[in-house]
Amino acid sequence: MERRKEKEIQRPDPELIKQFYAVSSATASASLREMGIRLTYIEGPLARKPGAKVVGPAVTLQFMPQREDIASGEGQESAEQRSALWQVLEYIDPGDIIVVEAKGDRRTGCFGEMLLAYLQTRGGIGAVVDGCIRDYPQVREYDLPIWTVGFTPNYASQSDLFPWDFNVPIACGGVLVMPGDIIIADDDGAVIVPPKLAPRILESTLAREEQETFERTMLLKGGALSKYYPLSEEGMKEFDEWKANKKKESGE
Repeated sequence: MERRKEKEIQRPDPELIKQFYAVSSATASASLREMGIRLTYIEGPLARKPGAKVVGPAVTLQFMPQREDIASGEGQESAEQRSALWQVLEYIDPGDIIVVEAKGDRRTGCFGEMLLAYLQTRGGIGAVVDGCIRDYPQVREYDLPIWTVGFTPNYASQSDLFPWDFNVPIACGGVLVMPGDIIIADDDGAVIVPPKLAPRILESTLAREEQETFERTMLLKGGALSKYYPLSEEGMKEFDEWKANKKKESGE
């Protein structure tokens, strides 16, 4: 299948993506909130491969309510194979994450084992679906982290939805996801980072992660909560000394 230019997405710099692996979804969400960006957490999809983390650009897929004159009856599954569900996979590049708007529907199996196998073969590193997939016993054996609301035996157009379009803005888990947005997905869930804010978010979140490492270390040593979380004036002085010592040890 020949790619259509208008369906291509602009992907962030791979080096920028790599740096975000040091940032948790929780820290990214908090930093974005401080910048006034509230709705970034994709509510609903849960991690199905504990301990897995992926960061990459969003390739989007949109499901819409079915209408019988578009696809129904015996030819429905055949129509599905000519739909956005099949087409979107041809636009996957290595490192991409597919993000699916399925409106939280628990009857629609947005993907099954064959399509997810193809996603992985093309270099896709994950899937975030605010709905369900099918064939989970087979899919869980894949080396492909997925975040879903649940599982179903149904195929993609068997119930009330139909795969309608791809690489368009979608509403996934109550969040606007634009094609090319950076997705951070880990055990806490999936969060979007707008690419134009990514450098600022990265700087802010890495500083926050370092501070949280210090706070956690001191609390685990028996330090007082009132001093170390959040850092009091005295705790902040200790944190500054801790950072300075780390720099000396690393030869920076």
